[in-house]
This record gives sequence, C-alpha cells and structure tokens, in this order.
Amino acid sequence: MQLLRFGRDFERDEDMILRDYLSVERTRLSNERTLLSYIRTSLYLILGGITFIQLDDFYNLQYLGILSLFLSVIFLIIGIYRFLLLKKSLKRFHHRPRDTEE
Repeated sequence: MQLLRFGRDFERDEDMILRDYLSVERTRLSNERTLLSYIRTSLYLILGGITFIQLDDFYNLQYLGILSLFLSVIFLIIGIYRFLLLKKSLKRFHHRPRDTEE
C-alpha cells in the first residue's frame, strides 16, 4: 500500500519559493496528524464498545457497545479516505514531474 506511506512523496520544485514549500510541508504533516487522530478515536470507540458489550448487569448497554464498534469502523474508513484524498491532491498540485529524456 504505497498510498498509505508517510513521508515526502514529492520533491521540491525549484520554481517554488521557500514559503510555498514550507506551506506544503505543514499541510502534509497536518494531514498525517489528522489521520492519526481518526485512528486514535477509532481505537477509543473500540475499547468503549468492548467494555459496554462485556457489562453483564446492564443488558441495554450492549446495544451501545455494538453501535460504538460500528462507528469505530466508520471513523477509520472516513479518516483513511480523507487522508488519501488530500494526499492525492497534494501530489497533483505540488509534485514535480520526472525529467524525461528525449
């Protein structure tokens, strides 16, 4: 899965000034940080869901646990989708094409 690889996927274009290059780097790092937030939220929902399911005395809370597990999967999918979408747009606008020999 090369799309989920963290790090720089583009090289600095010589026509880009430093301010623009740093702006792209901040956006890339912010995108990674947002993905990690989605993953963290998903893990918290999984832990809460498992806890609610294991409560034997409160049978009605098991439905809340199942809902929490379902929402954790949705959060993870949304986070990965948004990460890939922004990463793709960053590559499209700021990726320097490879020099081709003619």
